Amino acid sequence: MTRFFKFEADFVESLHCIPMQVRLKLDTCGIKLKLNHWNQFNKQDRESLIQNPCQSPEEITQYREFLQALVLERTGESAKDLAVEENPPWMNEAEIPDGVQNKAQQFEMTLTLEQWAKLEPIERFALIKLSRSSHENANFLPALKELNLV
Repeated sequence: MTRFFKFEADFVESLHCIPMQVRLKLDTCGIKLKLNHWNQFNKQDRESLIQNPCQSPEEITQYREFLQALVLERTGESAKDLAVEENPPWMNEAEIPDGVQNKAQQFEMTLTLEQWAKLEPIERFALIKLSRSSHENANFLPALKELNLV
């Protein structure tokens, strides 16, 4: 699945930031990839991380092993492990995470369960990531607009 969001358009050409589709794969395979690691990858490395599948248990294992080897080869260090959620919130169509709803309310809107359920997992993932206080939230409103939630 290759999908770039419009709110990522300013870096898609150069891929100088980690796109959401790769960030989802990182959370799926349990790897914490630093931006400085990403920036040491060449274009082919980045394209591989975008294109390689990471859904079935076998694909997840292969993606993880490929990524760990790539980080070690390009940076001389290992990527840190990240806890993998057994039931990640972006897969739950029946519950909007509080952080997403709180962030939406900052823009004077409320998401409905119907809207949330209609979103694809990658879209829910993006909203969850963009709503976190540790993330630069400049793209939350553009994401809501892109997903026709505003």
